[in-house]
Amino acid sequence: MAYLTSTSATGTSFADRASAAFQNIVTSYKQHRLYRETFNELSALSNRELADLGLNRSNLQQIARESSRITLR
Repeated sequence: MAYLTSTSATGTSFADRASAAFQNIVTSYKQHRLYRETFNELSALSNRELADLGLNRSNLQQIARESSRITLR
């Protein structure tokens, strides 16, 4: 029986990993900022305006979270 072991040295450099980590931080910040803006705008609406949109005040966090995730994809 023959066995083959293959190793490869195609790892990413430190600079690439640092750049990716920084990009993740920037994306997270933008996502949080968009979440806060959306949540604040929805919170400013009256209960009647929310009902006209088919929303409930208890769902605002979830809606803002989903909106911020979808927008930044």
